[in-house]
Amino acid sequence: MAYPLASLLSLLLYWRDKHQARVQGQRIPEKVLHLSELCGGWPGALLAQQLLRHKTRKLSYQVVFWVIVALHQALWSVPLWASVH
Repeated sequence: MAYPLASLLSLLLYWRDKHQARVQGQRIPEKVLHLSELCGGWPGALLAQQLLRHKTRKLSYQVVFWVIVALHQALWSVPLWASVH
């Protein structure tokens, strides 16, 4: 249940940040967005990036995002691999 809730939170944070960018309001810090991804919200963040076209062109942001995704994949791969062997 943690991944869907964290993903929803990430999607909402991205939506809010995109909205604030359009109206030149106070933005959500990138470290907050990354923290939501790290807490399991990376699927929602990925969806938000595609739907909202937000944070897709900033290379420094994308590098950190994909490191977080790889970290989650590695953390899930180890227990799955161990259970097979």
